Amino acid sequence: MSNLQCYAYPGWGEWAKKNLSYAQAVRVGDRIICSGQGGWDAKATEFNFDSLVHENLFDEIDQAFENCDYNLKHAGGKGFSQVYRIVTYSTDIPSQHDRIIYNIRKWMPNHQPVWTELGVTALGSNKMHFEIDVEAYDEEGAAAARQAKASN
Repeated sequence: MSNLQCYAYPGWGEWAKKNLSYAQAVRVGDRIICSGQGGWDAKATEFNFDSLVHENLFDEIDQAFENCDYNLKHAGGKGFSQVYRIVTYSTDIPSQHDRIIYNIRKWMPNHQPVWTELGVTALGSNKMHFEIDVEAYDEEGAAAARQAKASN
């Protein structure tokens, strides 16, 4: 939909937009909806699917959460403080569950979002073991985006 504001952060986001035809985030009213974020280096400029994500599982999960925060801020939000919904995708829930909770508590110490935890057999790369997508409520950022659009 061409009337929605879409975002592709520098590095992986721009590469994915060009080569895979998807945005990292989109604004819909007062919400920022993010595409799934994996444990890749979001700011990288060259990509190899064989070494896309961290080899250490906990580092992969931690990086995915960091990428979500980066994605939200690139889309004009304030990061995880505005997140109200999380969906996680794990290739092995028992080995990942506690680390996900660790990150939820780390990134959102003052509130608890709704969370759906899904077990999956595969993700976008056969090297990926974890992915997360989030939605955030950003009333102030939405107003600023509307104002900027109106002045163009």
